[in-house]
Amino acid sequence: MNHKTITSLLLFAFLCCIGSFSSFANEDENEDFLNIGGAVRYNVASEHYETDATATDTYATWDTWRLNVAASYSDVTLNFEYRFYPTFNTHFIHHGYLGYNFSDDLNMQLGVTQVPFGNLTFNSHSWWFLTPYYVGLEDDYNMGLKFDYDIGENFNVKAAYFRQSEPAGPAYGQASFGGPGAGTYSYNVIPDTDGVLSDTTSHLRELNQFNIRLGYTIFDNTEIGFSGQMQGLYNSVLEETEYGHAIAGHINSDIGNLNLKLQYINYDYAAKDDAGNTVDRVQMGAYGDPYYGDGVAARADIITAGIGYGIDVELGPISNIQPYVNYSLMTKDGKINGKDFEDTHMLVPGFLITAGNIFTYVDFAMGKNHPWLTNHFGTGLGAGHLDEQGEPVPVDDLDWNTRFNINIGYYF
Repeated sequence: MNHKTITSLLLFAFLCCIGSFSSFANEDENEDFLNIGGAVRYNVASEHYETDATATDTYATWDTWRLNVAASYSDVTLNFEYRFYPTFNTHFIHHGYLGYNFSDDLNMQLGVTQVPFGNLTFNSHSWWFLTPYYVGLEDDYNMGLKFDYDIGENFNVKAAYFRQSEPAGPAYGQASFGGPGAGTYSYNVIPDTDGVLSDTTSHLRELNQFNIRLGYTIFDNTEIGFSGQMQGLYNSVLEETEYGHAIAGHINSDIGNLNLKLQYINYDYAAKDDAGNTVDRVQMGAYGDPYYGDGVAARADIITAGIGYGIDVELGPISNIQPYVNYSLMTKDGKINGKDFEDTHMLVPGFLITAGNIFTYVDFAMGKNHPWLTNHFGTGLGAGHLDEQGEPVPVDDLDWNTRFNINIGYYF
């Protein structure tokens, strides 16, 4: 199936779903409410990366604090979350939208809302998520319009149109209204203004994205589904928009206390640089920083698997412990210096401790060519491994980098 066929099918399915939504009227009114909450989270970490360990590789930090507001009045809803990250010296909106419940089965969200793609709400169990998050394909948020429709008891359809990425905060990459920036919660394509990823610069930004997600529940405990995404990348120098795609198949199953998540993703950003050449890497960023020097492979396949088992306990305030193991493999389509891009691996065994409003993630995160698990932050998702000068040079074998991490959060 070629790129134009995929694009046409996604657009047709999206328009069909939007058309069917207009025939529904409001049936039931929700109970009115206003809830204000938030969270405070701390990290304790010990890093073991490429170079010899130092005393500062083990540390504690204030991860984040956030404000949440949720409200409903006469079937109109509001949901808003703003986050502050002292470690990264930035703050930004996580999500914020107005909604309307047409019925118990159909609702609409307008604003910064989660992209309906793959396993939801998350495709992982750990605090770290998995590789799709780091390329903007897990727990992604954009600015647009989304519909969520339950057809009978087993079938769910989500369809959305996103005009642009979510607004950037005040760290690196803050731009004018609607412009691209790295100061966001989720990862987005941003301009490569230095031309480090190709022979020329790439003034790219996300513009016009269509999503459709189909989920079907079997055995009352297992959702199987398909997701399609048609994503526009606008080049402000060429004044052209190229449309790429991402597709995913997923399984999310609850068998007693056991949860299993499986997913496959194929994506192609179809990106062009300012000279009109198709590029092998694009620049992406979040939390105030871009992926320096290496970027992200413009075309790749990602497989993920996660399993978790909840154990009910009575240990003082602790009511549940959930051990889990999450793994992802990213294989890329691209070459540098005549060699293929290196694969990215991510493996996270750990467990979640629930004690009232306190949730504690204890993770042993391991990665090969992972941009957060390296002394050269932001490298690994493009060409791959680095030489002593921090330049991407593929090699045949890599050691695993590791980080032991404890995240303690109080949610209210």
